[in-house]
Amino acid sequence: MPEVTEKQIIKVLRTIYDPEIPVNIYDIGLIYEIKISEGNNVYVKMTLTAPSCPVAGALPPHVEEQIRQLPGVGEVTVDLTWDPPWSMDLLSEAARLELGLESGGGY
Repeated sequence: MPEVTEKQIIKVLRTIYDPEIPVNIYDIGLIYEIKISEGNNVYVKMTLTAPSCPVAGALPPHVEEQIRQLPGVGEVTVDLTWDPPWSMDLLSEAARLELGLESGGGY
């Protein structure tokens, strides 16, 4: 059984987009934690941009389904949390550039 890596999981997460922000869910900061345990079992803790997000019921199962496609993945658990709440501060530098926001560097 091939070993599953965090890098592979992140690559998958970067193919999934939030419907409200045209950036992938990893770079907008919706992913809080990724753990890979024995047997290539994957745990992902994530949030959404808002509790009233229209995809609250659909996005976590979609994330689970996409990770499950990786060769060698065992069980996949996606845990949705609202603590801490998502904010624009969680955007990666790549997401800030893609959205045309100034970087935090103050230039």
